[in-house]
Amino acid sequence: MSTTRRLRLGLLTNSPGNSVPGGLTPGDVRYPGAVLDHYVHLAARAQAAKLDLLFAADGLGSDTELGSRPEPITLFSALAAVTENLGLVPTVSTTFTAPFNLARQLQSLDHLSGGRVGWNAVTSTVGERNFGDQPLPTHENRYRQGLEHVSVVTRLWDSWDNGRQLGPIDHRGEFYSVEGPLPLPRSPQGRPVLFQAGSSHDGIAFAARFAEGVYTAQQTLVGAQRFYRQVKAATSAAGRDPQTILVLPGVSTTIGGTEREARRLDDELFEAADIGSARAALEKQLAGIDLSGFALDEVIPESSLPPVSSVQGRQSRYGVFRELAVRQGWTVRELIKLQQRSAGHGRVVGSPEQVADQLAHWFLEGGADGFVVMPGQGSGGVEAFTEQVVPLLQRRGLFRTEYESDTLRGNLGLPADSARARVSTAAVAEAV
Repeated sequence: MSTTRRLRLGLLTNSPGNSVPGGLTPGDVRYPGAVLDHYVHLAARAQAAKLDLLFAADGLGSDTELGSRPEPITLFSALAAVTENLGLVPTVSTTFTAPFNLARQLQSLDHLSGGRVGWNAVTSTVGERNFGDQPLPTHENRYRQGLEHVSVVTRLWDSWDNGRQLGPIDHRGEFYSVEGPLPLPRSPQGRPVLFQAGSSHDGIAFAARFAEGVYTAQQTLVGAQRFYRQVKAATSAAGRDPQTILVLPGVSTTIGGTEREARRLDDELFEAADIGSARAALEKQLAGIDLSGFALDEVIPESSLPPVSSVQGRQSRYGVFRELAVRQGWTVRELIKLQQRSAGHGRVVGSPEQVADQLAHWFLEGGADGFVVMPGQGSGGVEAFTEQVVPLLQRRGLFRTEYESDTLRGNLGLPADSARARVSTAAVAEAV
């Protein structure tokens, strides 16, 4: 691992509040290149700024409010052909995806990109109606299944060594039976880089076993520092070097020439949006409670919000919104704005210097190893960050001016030997 600690930066390709491909809405097919042109443009801006990676969120429900959102592995297969150095990290659920299929897809993409692929391994809280309509597992069992899934995938990736096929993995577990081996040689970077998104107790335990990057939603530096310490401690307790796991909070940016300009733009974007859709999205974040009886400037009483531990959906994200509503007294309007602009992630509204200051402060004060940036101001947001904020971070010596490696693992400063560490299926029960 590099002895110089540098800020790591990723760009979320489908940020809440950002522009959609070609200005498209669901069902809009005005011209065939609109979607690909949009993502090629994002990738070019990210690569020119020497960002570490592109990150794609995903969901397996059928919400048309998400707009045009290509399947991530397919999208990054296209972008691999028009980028160099830039990492490509799709989100793929363990809940509805067969391990052998996914291991093969990601390994193929890693070879096609020359070793620039990661995998954001998540569990699903929706999607059962599109996959047989069986009830979703409980929160705990989703993570048990997810950890076994990751174990199988990594064992398949490790079924080759020095160009030699090692033979079947013969996995027989609680959720999966997979013979193996994978019919593909080992990754150019040893193994795709493993990410995880989730900040609940189960999510932290899940990440500690295998993750090399953790994508998290944090609102305050104090909260981010607490989470950072928890992840590093859990990783160490799992027998891993805590320096081999990077904590990367999502941060939504609205950037103007001055703070006043940025705040005016932020207010204009909020007022122009569909408040009804944003309210419905907030209800989903708040465990499905009905907000129709609350005025926009009213505070939601604690009695209306169930305990975090009782929620079987996205506990950590629910916890963010519940904390703001109950402990900080945020109104429905303020919570809707947070959902609309960042889906619960931290936000920075200000000048380029103010944005750079906050990112640097969190990084230097032990709240993050880097960030997944979520431009939240529509057209021009990506350019504002890559062309105005990144140079400030470079001048401070916090961010690279040239790529250090051809692989994602190399650019993230992750040691090659960490790619050989296996996820133990025997540890599944104790991990969650």
